[in-house]
Formats: sequence, structure tokens, C-alpha cells
Amino acid sequence: MSSIAETSYANNTELLDQSQARALLAGVAISSFSALLLELALTRLFSVVLFYHFAFLAISIALLGLGSGGVFAHIGKNWLARFGTRNILTGLCATNAAAVPLVLTVVLRVPVSLDLSRVNFLRLTAIYLASAIPFFLTGLEFSVLFARESGVISLLYGADLLGGALACLGVVPLLNWLGGPNTVLFAAFMAATAGAVWAARLTLRRLALLLAAVILLTIAVNWSGRLFDIVYAKGLLRDKSWVEFARWNAISRVEVDRQGGAKSVVIDADASTYIMNADPAQWQGTDWQKNLMSAPPALANVLRPHGDFAIIGPGGGVDVLRAIANGSPSVTGIEINPIIANTVMRGRYAEYSHHLYERPDVHIHVTDGRSFVRNATQNFDVVQMTLVDTWASTAAGAFALSENSLYTVEAFREYFEHLKPDGMVAITRWEFRQPREALRVVSVAMEALHQLGIQNPTANFIIVSEGALDEDGIPVVVLAKKSAFTTVEEEAVRAHLLAQPKLQVLYLPSAPKDNPFSALIASNDPYAFAEQYAYNVKPVNDNAPFFFFTLKLDQLLHDKNLGRGIDWKVNLGVVVLGMVLIISFLAVLSFLVLPLTMRAGGQDTRPVRLLYFIAIGLGYILVEIAFIQRFVLFLGHPTYALTVVVFLMLLSSGAGSLASCSWLNQTRQMWVPSTLIAGVLLVYVLVLPWILNALVGLPLPAKFLVSAALLVPLGFAMGMPFPSGLRALAGQSVEWAWAMNAGSSVLGSVLAMVIAIQFGLNAALACGAAAYMLASLLSKTLSA
Repeated sequence: MSSIAETSYANNTELLDQSQARALLAGVAISSFSALLLELALTRLFSVVLFYHFAFLAISIALLGLGSGGVFAHIGKNWLARFGTRNILTGLCATNAAAVPLVLTVVLRVPVSLDLSRVNFLRLTAIYLASAIPFFLTGLEFSVLFARESGVISLLYGADLLGGALACLGVVPLLNWLGGPNTVLFAAFMAATAGAVWAARLTLRRLALLLAAVILLTIAVNWSGRLFDIVYAKGLLRDKSWVEFARWNAISRVEVDRQGGAKSVVIDADASTYIMNADPAQWQGTDWQKNLMSAPPALANVLRPHGDFAIIGPGGGVDVLRAIANGSPSVTGIEINPIIANTVMRGRYAEYSHHLYERPDVHIHVTDGRSFVRNATQNFDVVQMTLVDTWASTAAGAFALSENSLYTVEAFREYFEHLKPDGMVAITRWEFRQPREALRVVSVAMEALHQLGIQNPTANFIIVSEGALDEDGIPVVVLAKKSAFTTVEEEAVRAHLLAQPKLQVLYLPSAPKDNPFSALIASNDPYAFAEQYAYNVKPVNDNAPFFFFTLKLDQLLHDKNLGRGIDWKVNLGVVVLGMVLIISFLAVLSFLVLPLTMRAGGQDTRPVRLLYFIAIGLGYILVEIAFIQRFVLFLGHPTYALTVVVFLMLLSSGAGSLASCSWLNQTRQMWVPSTLIAGVLLVYVLVLPWILNALVGLPLPAKFLVSAALLVPLGFAMGMPFPSGLRALAGQSVEWAWAMNAGSSVLGSVLAMVIAIQFGLNAALACGAAAYMLASLLSKTLSA
């Protein structure tokens, strides 16, 4: 930078007195709160408006915007030097607050469907770039501030992380109270508030407060969705005329729709479950009995009519009603969404459902199904899951789906271990002309039985479908036991099928058919079978719990009819990963890398030194995403995983940033925290799954303490490398370092999922360790 610009820049750097310091730190914290809250709220919104695969897109968008803001600050240093720091910050916050409602309008009104057409790609790109605008403005704010106040960078970075940590605590109650669109607007309100805090002149402060008041008024007017609500969902225009009730929370958006004479619960404008409107004591001879007993899941009631049932994901009560009506003395329902269990079934629609969930023989628990079963002290005759696949993202984003962890080998072992001696699991999945979902259930169950010491479980399965597999979308039930099915049980199945002619046997121990199910069971080796089968049906485990992704690489590259199966919305995730990776790469190239090339001759730009910040950004996001997924099972709820993991990491990283100011005064010491982080992560790769499994039975408060013990020391160390690196730059390329850190995180957020799907969560964590080791080696370049 020229000497004139340097002088101007220095003149505009305000000397911090105590009140100014408090204002800057408070403004950073509030602005960071606003940005992370917006990111998390968009995650929830994308899951409804688009598809759950796009939910983690918000992470990439946020990081791109923050990074490109840093690039603009770097390129426009001379122009920005004309303005005072607090004036710039106030103006950017006000612009940010005004931009958020416009971004919300774009997200709600631009339809994106499942096809891979050029138009659809452009629409997705439009949402991507529009949504990045508020984060661009935040990145510009922080880059200007960090560059001008580099002497207190640790304090500012600590305030940044503290604000983000508080957003993690606030997002769940805000989503539960305000809903998705209004939570986005609340992020705009916080941005305007940050502008008021930063304002150096009374006039500017009043204008910022006026803008904040207008946004609050907008939230109040929009309380019932009058201004901002879902217009397009999954590429289709929503017809609101049939919607009777709608509510958001951190898990999903739930609405109750009229469908003829029935009512159904619709989750994230996609998956649905009917609310039962029948009295179990008077259902003999009714259409309810005829319809429910002609479905494949009814086989569990036929074989165990008076058994104790544990039903995971009971929804509107289909399986609950069937079990009670057939004579079950005790039905335990495990529903993850409190809106469905409490607000709908035990509240607004309790009378419509004949108070099904309030009966003394029905016990409803609002928690994650996997966590409940593994901690249960009782055993059951039947553990049942019927089409549990809401395809709805949690607020954690990424592919951290609660449903995925229900279909792993470890999960099935827990189901089998919580059965009575002659109990069974009853899993119903959709199936297709070429089987892959129910077939994978068999594969997973077979591996679980092998691990329980059952060497040849050929007599341990019964599989029945609703009609022949001559079209896609046929429900298939897989019954599996630790002991062999008896002749009496097989005869009971045959008798029921005679009364229900649309049901067809796909596998009986005494009469295997010529189909993939019989071939898999006869092989007694699910891994070898999956290698030669057209789809990926090998068993999945907790390290890579991606049950629903059944495509093989060859199909992605060469199958022209790929999009015709109804499971395309699930397998689309693999394609979406590639699409988002392309968009992210092009965006990073356009907004981050090319400007560096154009200014390569600048005296303050040394690309080799920026590699350090790329490694730090990549390492942090890889570790964060891997930990979120890991702790879902331990904490028992994806929302807890988001809140606890991200809150603890950001808070402890903020403390580490503050400590680095006094602990790491010399550049030659910077390799220490990065090396320590890499070492601890490699240890965690080996021992973390064992620790979490061993302590999973602890009460929830104790689990929070264990999480803190595991994450806080590591997060403390992870907060040191970035601010230490910025200080080492001595005011040179601070904005550019910020941009490179954010840009690597953009790609890392996608790569984390690519690595996890292909190689598992342990591999993602190991890659995070490798990134920090690289940062340790690169730290020497900062002193060169």
C-alpha cells in the first residue's frame, strides 16, 4: 500500500478508550450472533423450501460470504481508508439488516426442483449468491475492524466467537418460538442493533435503532406468516387452502393438512403421516381394521398380538393404533419431534385421534429413538420402525440426520439386545423394482446377528411386501429374530396372507424365493453380496451412518435413468454434493483466488504465508462437522449435538484466542498449539467412539459435563492458531488471511461430508488432524 494510503489508514484507526473498546467488542459479539443465527436459520429454511441435502448449503454460503467480504476489504483498502472505522461498521450493519428481508424473499420465492437442468442450476446459484450477501457484509465488517485494530485482535476474535456461541444457545428457542422466517428476520434485527452499538454519532445511532424497531414490527406482523411464509417447497407452489395448522421448531416444520376426510401430519413439506381417527375398542369390521391389517407392518401384530411394542417414530399413531387394537398391553412410542407428540397428538388433535397418545397403555417419549432404546431398562416383544425417513434436516445442517443413526449395525445390535428371548424387530422400508432399501435392512440385520454370535441366520428372517415388486414405492417389512422362526410362526404368516391377498411373501425360511432377498440371506455374507450387486447395500455403521445412499459411483456417472426412482430425493444428495462443490469452487475461484492473482505483485501479498490460514480453516470445519455427527448418538438428539458441540467449541476457542495474546507472543511458538491439536485429534480417532459408547448410559446433565471435558480443552487450543497468525502478519494482508481462512472452510464444509460418506467420520477427523499438522509446518513462513 502506498505511503499516503498508509497514513490515511493510520489516521482513521481510532485510539481505543474504555468506552470505545466496550462498544467495539459488544458490536463484534452482536454482529457475530446475527451472522451465525442467520446461518442456522437458513439451514432449517433450506430443508423445507429445498431438500434436506441443501440444508448444509448455508454453511458454505456463510463462509463464502465472510471470505469474499475479506477480499473486498483487502482490494478496497485505499478507498475504505477515507472513512472512520465506526462509521463503516454502522453503515454495513444497517445495510445488512435491510438486505436480510430481501434475501428471505428470494429463498421463499425461487423454486428449485430435483432435476439437473441448466435452469435449475441457475436458480440454485441465484439462491446461493443472494444468500451470501449478508455474510459478505459481515465479512467486510470484521475484516476492516480486524485490520485496523490488529493490536487487540485476540480480544476482537474472542468476542466474535462468544457471539457465535450465544447464537448456538439462542437458535433452538428462537426457532421454537418465532419459526424459520421470523428467526431469519430476528437475525436482521440483531444486525441493526450491532449498528446502533457501533454508531459514533447520535444521529446514526437513532437511525439504526429505528431500523431495528421496523424489523421488530415486521416480525410481529408476520407472526402468523402474513408477509413471509413458504411459497414454493420442493419446487412446487404450495396450496395453503388445505393447511389447518403449521408450526416450526429446530427439528422441522410441521403442518396438519386436510386430505379428503382425513388429516395428515406433513413434515418439512415432504414426508407425511396420517392422524388416526379411530377408537381401538370399536375397530372390528371397520375400514380402519381392513386397511391397517392389510399393510405389511401388521405381520408384527399377527405374530405378537399381545406383545409389548417399542415403536420408533410413531407419527400420527398408525402403528400405535394397530398394536393397541390387536391386544398389546403396553405400547411405547418414541417420537423425536415434540410438535407431533405434544402439540398435535396430545393437544390440538387429541380428540380427533380419540386421545390415542393419552391412553394408560400408551407411553410416549419425546426423544431420539436410538438413544431411548440403548438406555432402556426394559425389554420388548417387538421393536418396530415403519417408514421412518422424514428426509428433514435438523438445525445442525449437513447430513446430520437423526434417522440415519437408526439403521446402522450398532443400532440393530441394540434393538436385538433389548428384545425378550423370542422378540423380533419389524422394519418397514420402501422398495423398488430392483431392491435396495429393505434389502439393505436385511444386510444390516444380518451383520448385527453375526456380531451377536449367530453364524448362519437363514432361518431368522421373514420378508413380506405389499404386492409384487413390479413398480417403485412398494412397502416391504423385514422381520428378524435372534432365534429361528418356528413352523407355527410361518403358518401364521401364511394364514394371514391368505386373508390379505395383496400381501406377497419375498422370503420364508422354509420357502425362499428367487429374488435378491433370498440370494443375500443364502450368501450369509452381506459384504460380498453387496460387491456384486447393482446397488450399494452393504451394512452401514456409526462411523458412516449413511443408510439411504445406495448409489454406486458407476451409476452416478453412466445411469441415464437415475432420477426415475422415488428414492432419488435421497440419492440426490450425492449429486447435490458434487453440484455444491462445483458452485463453491467456482465462487471461491471468482471471489477469492482471482483477486489474489490480480494483486500478486502487491508487496503485502505473499501466497505461501496464506497457506497457513487455509490449513487452519480447513482443519476447524472438518473437526466441527465430524464432532457434530459423532455427538448426535451420545447426546441423544441432533439439536443437543448442534447446541452443545458448537457452543462449547466456539466458547472455548474464544477463550483460547484471548489466552493466545499473552501465551504466544513469539512467532516461533506458533507451531505448538497446532501440533498439540493434531495429536489430540489422532488420539480421538482411536478412543472417542469407545468413550462415547461406554458413557452413553449417563444422565443428560452428566453427558453435558463429559462433552465439555472432551471438547473444551481441544477447542481452547483450536482458538489460538488463527489470531496468532493474524498478529504475526503485523498488519499485512490481514483481510486476505481472513478471506483464505473462510474460503478453505467453504470447500471444507462440503469435503467433510464427501469424506464422511466415502470413508467415514473417523477419516474426516483424521483429515482435520492432518490439516492442523500442515498448519504447524507452515507457521514458520509467517516469520520469514
